[in-house]
Amino acid sequence: MIREHLTEYAGLPVVEFLDRGAEDHYLQKAAYSARRKEVEAPASTPHRESMDKAKLDPGSVAWGLRLSSYDEEFVPYLARFVEEVDTSRVVALVIGDWGFEDGSDTSSRELRDALIGHAAALPALRSLFLGDITFEENEISWIQHCDMAPLLAAYPRLEELTVRGVGETYEGADRLSLHVPEHSALRSLTLQSGGLPGQVVRQVLDSGLPALERLELWLGVDHYGGDATPRDLEPLLSGTVLPGLRHLGLRNSRHTGEWVRALAEAPITARLSSADLSLGTLREDDVEHLLAAVPVFSHLESLDLHHHFLGEESTERVRAAFAQAGVEVDVSDRQEASSRDDDYYPAVGE
Repeated sequence: MIREHLTEYAGLPVVEFLDRGAEDHYLQKAAYSARRKEVEAPASTPHRESMDKAKLDPGSVAWGLRLSSYDEEFVPYLARFVEEVDTSRVVALVIGDWGFEDGSDTSSRELRDALIGHAAALPALRSLFLGDITFEENEISWIQHCDMAPLLAAYPRLEELTVRGVGETYEGADRLSLHVPEHSALRSLTLQSGGLPGQVVRQVLDSGLPALERLELWLGVDHYGGDATPRDLEPLLSGTVLPGLRHLGLRNSRHTGEWVRALAEAPITARLSSADLSLGTLREDDVEHLLAAVPVFSHLESLDLHHHFLGEESTERVRAAFAQAGVEVDVSDRQEASSRDDDYYPAVGE
């Protein structure tokens, strides 16, 4: 799930804007591979060729911005991107490693402020991914963010925002905040975390996001700050906020069964066209509750339950029940069940 960098975002291929030294970095790797295969080393790399081609049509790709060689700091690197690429045509950005060379917990605050400073140079930006960072670069629970409301204010036409990471729980650490007084364009919001605080959930639901159609929350575990409960989502579950919402993802939870029961009783479920409870901990104790809720979910086009702890027989029962109701259900990626309650973990944690 977060083992590799994105190769596609917002329906576009991701092309990396090389930092200073990245070309040498990739050439060295290619030369090493060539020696092992006893073939001639390349004079260039696909990364350079893809970047040069994308510069001719900057709106045809999602630009990947990340430090792969650390020969350059992120803020001047971003400024160089704005200078070298016709950013007036850029529609999608994927921001990766902005400075974790020494395993530090560098906050995204400077990155956020730099993006705000370049807002005038990115008038066509519609999709933004903050934190395309693999676990080898930094654990998801260590990725520190900050208040992202000013960033959305600077990009009033942004339609899609994904943020990976929240921040450490220790005192003084920067943590994600996202109370947006008004943003009329945002249609999709995804918060990926190993532990999503209820406070952040409440901020989102208290925001003015009238156009939001898709909301995806990775809830995580208590140990990494994931203390959100159905009570925190009550304004959403009751249908009193986000009137345009059609897709709801409550993913990567240690309490997936609890969310199944909450959705089965929630007025908002009738408005949804799809739901996602994947990457979680659905288990045998939840099967009867889930099957009893089939009539409530029967209007959905799709229900994603992949990564679960159901036995083979229960998996087939769930698949058959939703198929009979006409719902496309994903019950793949079955995990081995355990007899210990504390052995059930969601797919993405530390």
